[in-house]
Amino acid sequence: MAKAKTEHVCSECGGKSPRWQGQCPHCKAWNTLVESVVEPEAPVAKRFSALAGDTGRLQTLADISPRESPRVPTGIDEFDRVLGGGLVPGGVVLIGGDPGIGKSTLLLQALALLSGHLKALYVSGEESAEQVALRASRLQLDAHGLQLLPEINLERILTTLREVRPDVAVIDSIQTVYSETLGSAPGSVAQVRECAAQLTRFAKQGSSTLIMVGHVTKDGALAGPRVLEHIVDTVLYFEGDTHSSFRLVRAFKNRFGAVNELGVFAMTEKGLKGVSNPSAIFLSQHGQQVAGSCVLVTQEGTRPLLVEIQALVDSAHSPSPRRLSVGLEQNRLAMLLAVIHRHAGVVCFDQDVFVNAVGGVKIAEPAADLAVLLAIVSSLTNRPLPRELVVFGEVGLAGEIRPAPRGQERLKESAKLGFTLALVPRANAPKQDIPGMRVIAVERIEEALEQIRELASS
Repeated sequence: MAKAKTEHVCSECGGKSPRWQGQCPHCKAWNTLVESVVEPEAPVAKRFSALAGDTGRLQTLADISPRESPRVPTGIDEFDRVLGGGLVPGGVVLIGGDPGIGKSTLLLQALALLSGHLKALYVSGEESAEQVALRASRLQLDAHGLQLLPEINLERILTTLREVRPDVAVIDSIQTVYSETLGSAPGSVAQVRECAAQLTRFAKQGSSTLIMVGHVTKDGALAGPRVLEHIVDTVLYFEGDTHSSFRLVRAFKNRFGAVNELGVFAMTEKGLKGVSNPSAIFLSQHGQQVAGSCVLVTQEGTRPLLVEIQALVDSAHSPSPRRLSVGLEQNRLAMLLAVIHRHAGVVCFDQDVFVNAVGGVKIAEPAADLAVLLAIVSSLTNRPLPRELVVFGEVGLAGEIRPAPRGQERLKESAKLGFTLALVPRANAPKQDIPGMRVIAVERIEEALEQIRELASS
């Protein structure tokens, strides 16, 4: 029997190479070439025909009358928040995360709630029917109306979908599904790309909402070709430590809602439960004031969150002091230390600096700069900040403090949670007083440090 011919396909751009290379010759990405079997040429007329409707006819955009389909709530408020208000008929959602973090549990809970008034189908490619039933029993779910299909063959799955025409369908997971038209193994670049394209085509032809579960690599990225994230409408990621009871679901792409929206869940014996006040998770309860702690008001999508930023500054015992940050960008930490040295005279070049965002949350916005610097100065001088203080603001290289978006919402959320003092950029100073809160507006980093010294001495 002749040996199957293989080629190496880039998982980022889809470019092909006859042999393995460290760098893709097409997109210049490193370590992205994956060996796959060369598939025979097949007729593509039926596989890639146009979608149903008038998509193949030339039209004027003004003549098209779009229809507004109402969103379908899943019954889980935090999940609906991340989705942008609920599921969209005909939409395709891709959800990824580490093994055991709760992807299948969350989707089984959502489908069990939806099956009470909608036609729901759960396609399990990793677990048997008995295993799924056992999980539903353990979670005490009422799943009498939920249909289950343990299958990994794409053609059989599509046949069932066309027969049942479910309102919501879950494919768990896309890496286990294979098509008989391809000779490569399930999970390969060609199989994932083909199966995802065919399933997405089915969802777009009708009004069925499709949710696909995706595996992740050791680096945390979705396994398979990058095109998998491009063809779907919404991409959700599970974040957080599997050893913690809290789970974070973040939207990285959403054609129907806000990007970077965050949903917070708690893992219980009966599955994932939404957390109504997530700020309580990210704030530590100290018995007394401690140095190196500062409360930041960050913005995650449309929701203000209060997160505790902790810093530890200690004498370095090696020629190269360490700079380590968890939940924050490490390169930005080195830049902030240079800014505070140049413009405020705070010396940390002989100190180890460790910064942590409590609760496992990842903060990417630059509005966390001021809170990070105040926590570092507090730890360096061993002087705790006021317990009722909240902070936000971006710090520039010239030492100026830049405004943050939605400053009024951040201040109102802080006042609602009982904080009475805020240090903010001058451009974010409210025009009208906020009841029960004193707002201190500053323009430069040295001015902010002077205000902190006055608060500590008073």
